[in-house]
Amino acid sequence: MIYQEKVFKIIGACCAGNIPGILVLWLICAAGQALGAEITPAQSFRERCAALARAAEQHDRMTVTGREGWLFLSSELRHMSVGPFWGDRAVSVSRASKPEAADPLPAILDFNDQLKKRGVTLLLVPVPAKAGIVADYLPDSVPAADPAAAPLRLDPDHQAFYSLLKTHGIKVLDLTPFFLTNRFHPDGALYCKQDSHWSGNACVLAAREIAGELRTMPGFTNSLPQALTSAWQTIEITGDLWQALGAEKPAQERVRVRRVGRKTVSSLEPLEPDQKSSVILLGDSHNLIFHAGGDMQTTGAGLADQLALELGQPVDLVAVRGSGATPARINLLRRAQKIPRYWAGKKIVIWCFAVREFTESNGWRKVPIAPP
Repeated sequence: MIYQEKVFKIIGACCAGNIPGILVLWLICAAGQALGAEITPAQSFRERCAALARAAEQHDRMTVTGREGWLFLSSELRHMSVGPFWGDRAVSVSRASKPEAADPLPAILDFNDQLKKRGVTLLLVPVPAKAGIVADYLPDSVPAADPAAAPLRLDPDHQAFYSLLKTHGIKVLDLTPFFLTNRFHPDGALYCKQDSHWSGNACVLAAREIAGELRTMPGFTNSLPQALTSAWQTIEITGDLWQALGAEKPAQERVRVRRVGRKTVSSLEPLEPDQKSSVILLGDSHNLIFHAGGDMQTTGAGLADQLALELGQPVDLVAVRGSGATPARINLLRRAQKIPRYWAGKKIVIWCFAVREFTESNGWRKVPIAPP
């Protein structure tokens, strides 16, 4: 039996949520010592996430309440607990309804190969898990001695998977080190406390990192800057995790966002995505938050808007409120079916989605990028 399974057996009773979290951590460490193994911070974090996710599932809760008003998504915690999620282990840890779609690797490689044949470069931008960046705000966690200091990285499986993708020639922008260093940036924390998405400031900082990466790619050139401007605002949001709390809720969170657009007499007019742009932004609702309005909080301040400001041009946006794994690529195919010569002039696809998609989506199918 592997080490993780032994520890699960020893602390299985904790997963019902009946034992305080700090005692769970003590039992994990004690279990590791009893088995003659030195438990690492990453292993301890993994087991802690597993206990929290199982307790939430048993009570049919999507929201896990942490310290100082921080809320966490139970499916994200589950993802952070499963360990390696590709290859032979994919079927045992994935939420995919079909076993053949459990492994994300074949679908990502196939997508990259299709793009390369059309002269298009793929940039994979997984959004780091909130729980991995602010782990010290999980329930019963020990507060960091210096919250402003960059904490330890706790996702070795993501690092291993990104390294594997790079060996296959896929460009991966791993934002985790940058996010750990800037998690409590002066312009705002990088995650909403009450929502499962990243913050308005994270959209700004991620856009800068993505734009910097694009400028290193052969053949990419910035457009002539358009007459765009930006302005910071503070808005009140209705977070999805906050909504799921039930009757007793704290006050709604207020976050800073940077609106981007063309200046009018009275305001900023948000930009519309441009289907003729050479850059496609593809993925899940992390590409819609603060951009699409409605349940996505506001308009003109999301990742697509910040990229337009950085690149001097609007991007082509193909994003879904559901999974960025397969449904987003199906929408991309539909767009190519609808628009003649859609891929003519396309240079880059930025595929941006939450890391939990690797296991929590309904699978990773191979999808053509254009009709036959």
